[in-house]
Amino acid sequence: MFGTQFKAAKPILLAAILSGCLFSSTAQSQSANPAPAPAAAKATTTVVPQRYRHTVPKRAQEYYSMIWGVDSLSVKSAESGEIIRFSYRVLDPVKAKMLNDKKNEPSLIDPQAGVRLVIPSLEKVGKLRQSSDPEAGKAYWMAFSNKGRPVKPGHRVTVVIGNFRAEGLIVR
Repeated sequence: MFGTQFKAAKPILLAAILSGCLFSSTAQSQSANPAPAPAAAKATTTVVPQRYRHTVPKRAQEYYSMIWGVDSLSVKSAESGEIIRFSYRVLDPVKAKMLNDKKNEPSLIDPQAGVRLVIPSLEKVGKLRQSSDPEAGKAYWMAFSNKGRPVKPGHRVTVVIGNFRAEGLIVR
């Protein structure tokens, strides 16, 4: 009995599947070719590849603000790629004190390039990082030497400062 019902329903199932495929391919082709933008809009709009539009996930933002007292974590390539700059904003100076502590040696790890970057120390300037007592609402930074430019925009990196560890940050 079951076999005859299935044979009778088989053409209906096949038709439903094909119409679903046809509908989805039509929808994809319509969304893949949007209407061209006016010439004026093209001149002022810069298209940034999706891989560079990374923001820290909301749960990670909550973790960094609750545990470490910081937010707005970012990693940027600077000085033609010779420097990688890590910056953050302090929310709670007591929790964020560890990040500015001179005793903690920061490092930036890029598993894709297979390197671990450190902060250079210049003869007359000293370490390229801020080490004053943190204040709420202020942004702080540190610069890692990227000699030979192994770390490139788009790479996912990890910043380690003492017990602090920020993973999966994308270099912009």
